[in-house]
Amino acid sequence: MPKRSPDQLDIEVGLRLRTFRLQKGLSQEKLGDQLGLTFQQVQKYEKGINRIGAGRLQRIADILEIPVADFFTSHKQEGVAPAELFKLLGTAAALRLLRAYSRIREPKQQQAIMRLVESIAADNDRVPKSPLPFRAR
Repeated sequence: MPKRSPDQLDIEVGLRLRTFRLQKGLSQEKLGDQLGLTFQQVQKYEKGINRIGAGRLQRIADILEIPVADFFTSHKQEGVAPAELFKLLGTAAALRLLRAYSRIREPKQQQAIMRLVESIAADNDRVPKSPLPFRAR
């Protein structure tokens, strides 16, 4: 029997699961414990390798305190596809950055930070990647 490749919807649900889990501050292990699963199984769900059954998806939504529909809702925001948005927010560092930024109340400070981050990103786009990783001390 040939191995099936992940379905796009399974991948998107997995990305959303990861994002919601990180927002809630749960590790894969802690979520797995609450579901009676290993962290590896949660990892497979998040990558879309394994499909999440309806009952289990409802239990996950209950644990994360979100409606099940949030795993499927698709809203376009400023031209960014929902899957891309969830992929961007699917790291702990991105969520930390977003949370810290949202606590800044001064618009001029927000603009300065945005210019700084965009400048750094633009510099990274221009600099060719080195074959050897550079380690800052």
